[in-house]
Amino acid sequence: MSKTEKFETKLESAKKILETLMNPEITLEESVKAYEKGMSELSDAQKMLEDAVIKINEIKAK
Repeated sequence: MSKTEKFETKLESAKKILETLMNPEITLEESVKAYEKGMSELSDAQKMLEDAVIKINEIKAK
């Protein structure tokens, strides 16, 4: 799996988690677990973006 696919997977997972959190029937415990997972997915995606920016800047500097 390429990094782009991993990034896209992280974003898709975060979107699904958001849908779960918007469900009015979700329990508090389920909400907390989903929130933690969503934040982890978004953090991973953000790190991937930061790494990509660093690489692009290195390429530009050459």
